Amino acid sequence: MLSARQLVPLLTNKDVSLIMRRRLYSSCVRSSMLHGSETWPVRKENVVALQRAEMRMIRWMCCVKLKDTLPSKELRERLGIDDIALVLQQNRLRWYGHLLQKEDDNWMNPHATVTVDNPQLV
Repeated sequence: MLSARQLVPLLTNKDVSLIMRRRLYSSCVRSSMLHGSETWPVRKENVVALQRAEMRMIRWMCCVKLKDTLPSKELRERLGIDDIALVLQQNRLRWYGHLLQKEDDNWMNPHATVTVDNPQLV
């Protein structure tokens, strides 16, 4: 199994198309970063750390330095990648949908009725 560090030469290679780099990033790196995220107790600092790591990799892939001051949104649009916070939220909502479909006698069902004190953190 490849680690993200081993993929850096492929992700930063200018001979590899941006489309291929995006596919490689989405299928290998991002999926590893978000593995099991459906059940994480996510805090704002966790999301910020994920966004920073993702933007660092996106800058590498686009061969853009931090000094170039290109907006993150523009770099994501070049690659056709959604913000990792949005993907994290989609994963959690998908998991919640699966919980709601479970039968009443399922051991996970009591967890589906949890109330959230601070909806900003969700």
